[in-house]
Amino acid sequence: QAISISKAINTQEAPVKEKHARRIILGTHHEKGAFTFWSYAIGLPLPSSSILSWKFCHVLHKVLRDGHPNVLQDCQRYRSNIREVGDLWGHLHDRYGQLVSIYTRLLLTKISFHAKHPEFPAGLEVPDEVLEKTAGTDVNNIFQLTVELFDYLDCELKLSESVFRQLNTSMAVSQMSAVQCRLAPLIQVIQDCSHLYHYAVKLMFKLHSCLPADTLQGHRDRFHEQFRSLKNFFKKASDMLYFKRLIQIPRLPESPPNFLRASALAEHVKPVVVIPEEAPEDEEPENLIEISTTSTTEPQVTSDIFEQTFGPPNGIRDDRDAQIESLKKEVDTLRAEMEKIKLEAQRYITQLKAQVNSLEGEVEEQRKQKQKALVDNEQLRDELERLQQAKQDSDRSLRLCAEAEKKANATEIRYTKLKEKHSELINTHAELLRKNADTAKQLTVTQQSQEEVARVKEQLAFQVEQVKREAELKLEDQSVQLEQLRRELDARRDELDQAQRSLDHAKQAGTELSTQVETLQAEKEQLRRSVSEKECELLSAHSLVQEKELQLSQEADKATREICELQGRLLEKSHQEQSLQQKLLDEQFGILQETVREAEGILRDAVAKLDDPLHVRCTSSPDYLLSRAEAALESTDALESGHAQYVASMADAAALVGALALFAHLTADTIVNGSATSHLAPTDHADRLTETCRDCGQRSLDYLGELKDKRTLGHAELGDVRRALRGVLGLAQELRPKSLDIKQEELGDMVEKEMASTSAAIEDAVRRIEEMMSRARNESSGIKLEVNERILNSCTDLMKAIRLLVMTSTNLQKEIAESGRGAATTQEFYAKNSRWTEGLISASKAVGWGATQLVESADRVVLQTGKYEELIVCSHEIAASTAQLVAASKVKAEKSSRNLGKLQECSRNVNEMAANVVASTRSGQEQIEEKDTMDFSGMSLIKLKK
Repeated sequence: QAISISKAINTQEAPVKEKHARRIILGTHHEKGAFTFWSYAIGLPLPSSSILSWKFCHVLHKVLRDGHPNVLQDCQRYRSNIREVGDLWGHLHDRYGQLVSIYTRLLLTKISFHAKHPEFPAGLEVPDEVLEKTAGTDVNNIFQLTVELFDYLDCELKLSESVFRQLNTSMAVSQMSAVQCRLAPLIQVIQDCSHLYHYAVKLMFKLHSCLPADTLQGHRDRFHEQFRSLKNFFKKASDMLYFKRLIQIPRLPESPPNFLRASALAEHVKPVVVIPEEAPEDEEPENLIEISTTSTTEPQVTSDIFEQTFGPPNGIRDDRDAQIESLKKEVDTLRAEMEKIKLEAQRYITQLKAQVNSLEGEVEEQRKQKQKALVDNEQLRDELERLQQAKQDSDRSLRLCAEAEKKANATEIRYTKLKEKHSELINTHAELLRKNADTAKQLTVTQQSQEEVARVKEQLAFQVEQVKREAELKLEDQSVQLEQLRRELDARRDELDQAQRSLDHAKQAGTELSTQVETLQAEKEQLRRSVSEKECELLSAHSLVQEKELQLSQEADKATREICELQGRLLEKSHQEQSLQQKLLDEQFGILQETVREAEGILRDAVAKLDDPLHVRCTSSPDYLLSRAEAALESTDALESGHAQYVASMADAAALVGALALFAHLTADTIVNGSATSHLAPTDHADRLTETCRDCGQRSLDYLGELKDKRTLGHAELGDVRRALRGVLGLAQELRPKSLDIKQEELGDMVEKEMASTSAAIEDAVRRIEEMMSRARNESSGIKLEVNERILNSCTDLMKAIRLLVMTSTNLQKEIAESGRGAATTQEFYAKNSRWTEGLISASKAVGWGATQLVESADRVVLQTGKYEELIVCSHEIAASTAQLVAASKVKAEKSSRNLGKLQECSRNVNEMAANVVASTRSGQEQIEEKDTMDFSGMSLIKLKK
């Protein structure tokens, strides 16, 4: 691994070789982590070279994607090192440095995302079932996961845009090693982007199935922007030769998915990235020439030149001179052949350019003919429009209309034929353009072959110059070098043969182009004939139009007479229509009056509930009252728009009737729930809330009264009603439990504390009742002792039932927390469901307070300092509090829970015990009042008789 790391991460401006990266990745799987990688990476001088830092980021990206899963945990410990490298190069004006800064931000985002969501491996390849399981059913989790995927994809796209921006400014070719050094990391970016795009599409469809479209407008805009950037990135990468042999890039659809249509999910196709089988590491690109191989032949040629100049050693100069002379002749012959090939290639290129120019001229002529045909079609369309106008004028005459319609249909058929011919012209023009592009491509191939021949020639000249300069320095191994020179000349002959074959291929391509030109000319003649036929058809159409105009002018007189008759009939129908319109207005106003009377009855019934003694036992929560008041306030907008619509058009009262019924029901519901909420509110707030509800009902009845009179119907306003509803809304806000000062992390502890304090309060209440029992036995006797014992015994039974209910509720809450929290803690479950937790806390507080009040009231009754009614009220209050606790516990419990059944049984037992307390208190009160002795002191005889 150390050797591979040193070879992969260096300062050479060349891409990282795949074999070195593969050895590093295999090492992470062998040691089940990245300890060795980071132990060497920490020692690299990353601040000294931006290219070194760039290749480090590339290798780290590949290790994260394809390495062992424990690599992510090891990289977590070196996040600060990665961030420092990015910050350092981000402040410097270095081209690679800016890319390193962006790359480090991408790596940090990748590490954070996969650490937060371990379900996604670093390679991002998971089945759709895992994605659905990770997103869950909570819309907040889906929303957050979608935002994180968008941030992840933004980092990937920003890196690709920065790389392409630098390449555009440098006018680089993708086969250069410096360019490949920048492009190599984009292979991993393409793999990441394909998966991120697929997951983003899935989650967006899931969000649109849970939330309204307006809420997700920002998500859709951000996705559309990322879609355009990703499509542009894939298109640019697909056009580069470097990527074509390394990766198969998927194609995105022409337009982004339509999330507003749920069925569009079935049309989505997951983009798949394919990595072809890796080529051998020593394989070089076909169009690159290995310059370094020439250095081995330089000494050989140099030594031969030296022999030619100074003579060979050991007296064999003549043979060597002859060989050198023959080689020179072969070189001159090859040079002459190269010049001849170059001239032929230049001549052939000139011919191809001339053919291309002629084709372009023909295409321009076809374009002019198409424009002429379009003008003729436009004129014919104008004539058809005039015919249609004349047809509309004479539409009242059935016979004339039938004839005109037949002729118009015939003209329409001719126009359709012309339109089809026009489409054929457009298709032919497009085919010509495509053939022209093929010709240009073949011309480019020919130019490349010519450039290759010139490059070989320049290389040969360069080698000869090198031999002449270094001839004096090499004197040994002349025979071996001569043999090597012969082999090199053979290789050059092979290269020339190859160039000759490529030229022959280019000639063959030119022959094919000439055949294509001939076919294009034939098609051109055919198009000319079709254009002449169209002109004939146009002339015939003009003659038909003129004949039709003459016929229409003759028939216009007959149509005028029939028009006069039809106008008389039209006047009669207008009178009938006016009578029907007046009848419709009366019926719509009658429907409105019936709806107003029904709404008045609903509101009067709701206002009557404010003073109904049977409604005193009904209670409600401020939160529910708040929701009802908000719904009623929103209904006033619909009512106002319906009223404005009815005033504008009294023939349609549907909107006003529907809005009026909804307003009456919601306002009555608000008044009833306001009265029920006031029964549990403090005295001041209860009085204010009752009066506000009564005022709201009265204002609503006044508004309905204005709608009953046509004179005041148009001026009826909802301002007073809205103010009254806002008053109810404000009082409901004031009555909501003030638990905002409690942190969500403390809610779990608060629940346990409140349940414990409630149990303690009940235990204390039982103890105090027992003390009162013993004191009553000592201080009273007879009927009072019997009454006090009966009341205290019923209170003791009630406390025992409440204690059993609190214990069962505690067990049920633990069961709910265990089944609903998943892998989270109990405190996190309570914090996540904070509104439900606050309800539990409020209910447990109410139970503890009710137990304390019941004991105090019982104490005052025993001591004869209180009233029996207080004890009755306290028993009712504690029964309501326990009912609230049971309701809060049942919200999240499963129906099959045994603790839920026990809790409901305990609730019924509490209600029975509370009823026993009320019954014993009332019977004791009656018994004490009957047995009390009458005090006759201070009364006169007359008063005593009376």
